[in-house]
Amino acid sequence: MHPSHEQRFTSDVKSAAAMAPHWTALLALVVANALLAIGPIFVRGADVGPVAAGFWRLALALPLLAAAAFVGGRGKPVRLRPAMWLALAVGGLAFAGDLASWHLGILRTQLANATLFGNAAVLFFPVYGFLLARRWPSWSQAVALALALTGAALLMGQSAEVSVRHLTGDLFCLLAGLLYTVYFAAMAHVRTRLGPVPALTLATAAGTLPLLVAALAMGERVMPHDWTPLIALALASQALGQGLMIFALGQLTPMVIGIGLLIQPVIAGVVGWARYGERLGPVDLIGAALVAVALVLVRRERRDTLARPGPEGA
Repeated sequence: MHPSHEQRFTSDVKSAAAMAPHWTALLALVVANALLAIGPIFVRGADVGPVAAGFWRLALALPLLAAAAFVGGRGKPVRLRPAMWLALAVGGLAFAGDLASWHLGILRTQLANATLFGNAAVLFFPVYGFLLARRWPSWSQAVALALALTGAALLMGQSAEVSVRHLTGDLFCLLAGLLYTVYFAAMAHVRTRLGPVPALTLATAAGTLPLLVAALAMGERVMPHDWTPLIALALASQALGQGLMIFALGQLTPMVIGIGLLIQPVIAGVVGWARYGERLGPVDLIGAALVAVALVLVRRERRDTLARPGPEGA
């Protein structure tokens, strides 16, 4: 029998992943987090509601992603089994909830806090990876995770001084971090069958309408006067930032992805200090250095699940 389109596509994805240099995936992870870290600037600069900004982030990026997926797939339709469509739906809805919660939190707390709590997946996603692999972390993994968490604690050390004032925003961002973990788990499963662009396109499509409904239900202003911040948000955070993140997600382990997320609060702290006058001291710099060391310790790890058949079988 001739292989199905899904099987051929899966084989292409695995072959491409095998040929891609490790440093390429790691570089994609770093650039993705850098782009995602500046997203809150565009959310704060938008003249629509925070949830509406999330809707436009997806809606404006969707045509570009769909065109890229169409060209990359040479116009052939994607054939997936029901379990994979379910994973895409869960991922899209979780991402919509993540954006809604995070954008609400961005306006209620400091930029560095919003980025740090919004990336709580730095802890939860590696734990998910170890549970999935049914094994304990190695010594180097444990040290790297400990350094990363210590760095994270130092990065958010000053938030305790303002926790009452920013409590609501911090909680919104923490909820976003939990939903971001669900999104990562779902998309990691999807990436065993789909390339990064088709996977992100379908997940983006799944999350767009729920965000519009939520924005309207909350009575937010949806139509902007100034499109510039929203276009920048869609291009930098969704099309490029999430595109590179989903690419890296298919090749790197949950441990590397999780620690890589801490690049965002480092950059967000610098941006918050430079643009909004938010405090950035020596302790924050030490925290950033620990995050960098942790990322170096796990730089050789690769995601190995691409080499194994998924639950559906290849």
